Amino acid sequence: MANDYYSTLDIDKSATAEEIKKAYRKLAIKYHPDKNPGNKKAEEQFKVVTEAYTVLSDPEKKLQYDSYGDTGFHQRFSQEDIFRGSNVNDIFREFGLGGNEDILGQLFGGGRRGQSPFGGPARPRGGADYNMKVRIPFRIAVNGGERRISFRTERGNEEVNVRIPAGTETGQRLRIPDKGGLSPDGGPAGNLFLDIQVDSDPNFWREGDDLFTAIKAPYSGLCLGITVDVPTFTDHKRVKVKAGTRNGSKIRLKGFGVQGKPKGDLYAIVETTIPTELTDAQHQLLEQLRDEGL
Repeated sequence: MANDYYSTLDIDKSATAEEIKKAYRKLAIKYHPDKNPGNKKAEEQFKVVTEAYTVLSDPEKKLQYDSYGDTGFHQRFSQEDIFRGSNVNDIFREFGLGGNEDILGQLFGGGRRGQSPFGGPARPRGGADYNMKVRIPFRIAVNGGERRISFRTERGNEEVNVRIPAGTETGQRLRIPDKGGLSPDGGPAGNLFLDIQVDSDPNFWREGDDLFTAIKAPYSGLCLGITVDVPTFTDHKRVKVKAGTRNGSKIRLKGFGVQGKPKGDLYAIVETTIPTELTDAQHQLLEQLRDEGL
């Protein structure tokens, strides 16, 4: 199996919270330094399984881990991020593993030894993370772009330019490093997490990477064929509506959808309306068409 948190605890991705806890307890007892005095390999394995449990037992961290994968998660989250907000003493006490301050200090940077989970002097604690909701225009979500965000910290009012990736959707979270709270002991600042809400657009709607818009065509145009303008986010495209096109048909404009990788398509949905009032000339022409069987 791949060397990730799930294989570390020997569980499947579908494991429940109780199954995750049970797997960690078994391995933590097995590798606990008190049961393996002087065994450096066991101590290192104890650190590894504890880190895995710290992430997978936290719903928010687990969601990030599952979203980004093992490599992507570790590119985005430092060791301080992983253990931030987790009370290791509580974890150990829950599993009957507490009572040894030297072990806690050696593993998690506290206690008398003051060492980090991976050896050496403990790093200063990171600052708290901030979370805020941000609304962005539909156009920026589709094409990507920059958005200037204002927020308040203990440092005062701050602003930051945030790069919005093309294809961003409602519910996505963007991480801005070092824009969170200040560290209490000189460590790195926390993260600023932006929870994205995309505004609707009066002319377009989105399904995955594809965009949709409605275009109007007269009934005669559907019967005989016509050329119409289709709006896009860059300009207008002239497209041909073939003779015999049905109301509600879709015309595909390849590559004019969401500008991500890969690009989506734009679908123009042809709509026609039945007039409620006719001129005398139109009335006569329609009567002739009716007499001809149309």
